[in-house]
Amino acid sequence: MNRLSLLVAAALVAPSTLAADLGSLPRGGILQAPAADVPRLCDEAAAKIKATVAELQKLPLDQATPATVLKPWSVASGELVEFWWGGGLIANVHPDEKIRQANEACDLKLSETMNGVMQDAALYARFKAVKPADAIDAETLKGVLAEFEDKGVNLPPKRRAEAAKLFARLDKLQQDFARNVRENKQKLAFSAAELKGVPDEVLKSFKQDGKGNYLVGFDYPEYLPVMENAENGETRRKLQYAYTRRGGPKNLAILHEVANLRKQLATLMGYPSFAAWATRNNMVGKPEVVLGFLDKVKHTVTEVEKRELADLAQEKARFTGDAKARIERWDQAFYERRVQKARYQIDQAEVREQFPTEPTIAWMMAVTSRLYGVEFRPNTTLAVWHDDVKAYDVFDKASGEYRSTFYLDLFPRDGKYKHAAAFSVRQASTLVGNTPISTLVTNFSRKGFDQEELETLFHEFGHIMHGVLSRTRYTLNAGTNTKRDFVEAPSQMYEGWSRNPASLALWNEICPSCKPIDMKLVAKMNEARQFGQGTKYARQWLYAAYDMALAGPIPQDPLKLWKKMEGATPLGYVKGTEFPGTFGHIVGGYAAGYYGYMWSEVLALDMRTAFGSNFMDPAVGLRFRQTILENGSQVAEMDLVRQFLGREPNSEAFFKEITGQAEVAR
Repeated sequence: MNRLSLLVAAALVAPSTLAADLGSLPRGGILQAPAADVPRLCDEAAAKIKATVAELQKLPLDQATPATVLKPWSVASGELVEFWWGGGLIANVHPDEKIRQANEACDLKLSETMNGVMQDAALYARFKAVKPADAIDAETLKGVLAEFEDKGVNLPPKRRAEAAKLFARLDKLQQDFARNVRENKQKLAFSAAELKGVPDEVLKSFKQDGKGNYLVGFDYPEYLPVMENAENGETRRKLQYAYTRRGGPKNLAILHEVANLRKQLATLMGYPSFAAWATRNNMVGKPEVVLGFLDKVKHTVTEVEKRELADLAQEKARFTGDAKARIERWDQAFYERRVQKARYQIDQAEVREQFPTEPTIAWMMAVTSRLYGVEFRPNTTLAVWHDDVKAYDVFDKASGEYRSTFYLDLFPRDGKYKHAAAFSVRQASTLVGNTPISTLVTNFSRKGFDQEELETLFHEFGHIMHGVLSRTRYTLNAGTNTKRDFVEAPSQMYEGWSRNPASLALWNEICPSCKPIDMKLVAKMNEARQFGQGTKYARQWLYAAYDMALAGPIPQDPLKLWKKMEGATPLGYVKGTEFPGTFGHIVGGYAAGYYGYMWSEVLALDMRTAFGSNFMDPAVGLRFRQTILENGSQVAEMDLVRQFLGREPNSEAFFKEITGQAEVAR
């Protein structure tokens, strides 16, 4: 038996209690219960949090203190999260469909349990009665009370019950939406002629049907190489068309219901729109601030987008011989690559060859280690859910102290989460010695990274570091438990290290047997990325504006709204496409919050300027770690940014970035 088989076999033991199962895990371990055990363990988890609630309800109000309320709540909710969010990870990555389904069912049960808990008026009263001992207690209480109020604790009983039903239904719809995309196994058949231009090594990775046609699916290592390299426009059109429809009619219906239910929820809570309700506790405070920001973004990138599309049209005319050629949506990636290659002599196949997968991972961790003063050690003793998965322990270099564990699950497979994300499993708490656990889940090629994938790798690893370097007092503030429109900032900041000469200088030291880094290639990468920023951020504007419109005062049909909004863009709407049925962000946690990607990038790029010309300055890296990464949300996010920068933040770097005017690292 291989290592994975042995670990799975070892897990198939006689049933025990949840406490025993979690308590018996090795340091950094993640519970992977057999499907048959999950319902019982789930019931135990729900019963345990309810027992904590019952104890707190008995506490006299005059005895409510951080020690008697915040601490036990942090402990209990942290234990619940370890089981609940760990199960959420397993539901998205485990190869066994029965285990995925069991954890999905548990997720709904625990979500319903916590919706009820956070509507408990007696429990809420205990938190309201706590007098904070310091600023961290005060910020924590502010966040917890907002969670209670989000669930409708202050509503009359009848309306509170209505809210509970709405939350339960929304949780179920979110899960169904994600599953419909994740479980889609559709493959399109193309002949070798139809895939002309796609690299041979990519073609070799495709399965073939009985007629010798290549079968192309929607995982990124299959989809993107075809869209970027296939010379046949009809091939790209067919694949892009199918890709936008991979959620199917079911997901369009789900999104329509979600939009209506959210409007009902906002009305119940006393707000004119879901956007008004959802943004009130974010950094922006209200939707009008978001709309003003998006207007500025659109005004800034519109002319840049037009110039770039004109350049793409000229390239298409040269390539096709049609002087009147116009760019279609399925053309964009293909001709953008051609323009970059012609104008900047950059070939993404060459980039992928320069950054083979395993050495690149090792290099990224070495960069992170030196910048933040930590050490990563492989841990081959921990149980994993697939042989591809690798675990690492994190140690503080200065003290040698163990800090946390993370897992890397990097490659696509059937039934696995289809995008890139960092899953928190265990949250930090210095109060009780909780050490965090996170997992990076992506769908990268095994062959190496192109330029965009390299940025994505550093971005998502930035999320991992935000989680595992957390040193918060309470689990409630740990890691990425920040405001939605700040959570992307640390990871967006870290993208810059994927292409900076200072960080790349470590490459030959980490992998002396690898092809040395060609700094001329890196310079061309940095120049080439300036082209396409207008079209990129115009698209980001569209996603964010669509999200806000769908969450607006008047419920709208999602597909009709999308047709109208995308139809008003330079490339227009492609008849029959159904992008909203794949837009998982706004069905999940980014509803009325997708703008947060750009809002937080304003802060991210400004924070990056603190490193000046030396991206590998360990003093600044340690200051970033201790100020931003370790504090989670136990200090107001904007205050952390001010502390790190030593000044008020500004948007200068962001608006240079989105117009392709950012300074090129050399």
